[in-house]
Amino acid sequence: MEVPLLGDALPLVPSAPRWLAVALADLDAVHADHLHCERKAAQSALSLIRSYPMHGELVLQMSRLAHDETRHVVQVAQLMQRTGAAPSFDHGDDYAAALRALVRPREPERLLDRLLVFAVIEGRSAERLGLLAGALPDDKSAALYAALADAEVRHRDVFLALARDVAPDTWRGRARELAEREAELMGRRVASARIH
Repeated sequence: MEVPLLGDALPLVPSAPRWLAVALADLDAVHADHLHCERKAAQSALSLIRSYPMHGELVLQMSRLAHDETRHVVQVAQLMQRTGAAPSFDHGDDYAAALRALVRPREPERLLDRLLVFAVIEGRSAERLGLLAGALPDDKSAALYAALADAEVRHRDVFLALARDVAPDTWRGRARELAEREAELMGRRVASARIH
């Protein structure tokens, strides 16, 4: 499957500048949260394989994506070990939960919405990892975050391409709707030392 750049179909609002200042003030907390974000991204990809084994291209793309995300878990764990940041329990992600609540319950809309919600999450992760990459004082950490931001853009576009393939007539409109809902969610959030 050719994965073109599809980010224009999912126009996310920029993060408030306050988020970066809060994140930089507690990088250990950001890294600990990031570790769980990468783990959950791998689990989300695998959950799509479990739910839609009849979609061969989806199975292939999600297998690759889960592999990437698992590698990212290792990379973030190595960064944490190098910087002395302590792992912590997963404290949940109300941002992702609020987006998942927008998924319509009936098929085929459910598959489309799941793909688009995951695209939104990857897009937001890409933006915030990119912001961190540009601000981290440690060159090694900054390079890792830049590479991870690029990977999240690719993952976003994989989800968008799959959404396009499963709902060619409706995916763009629904992507815009979900981007608008995400903007409302972002407008209500208090900045915290977490990826989302």
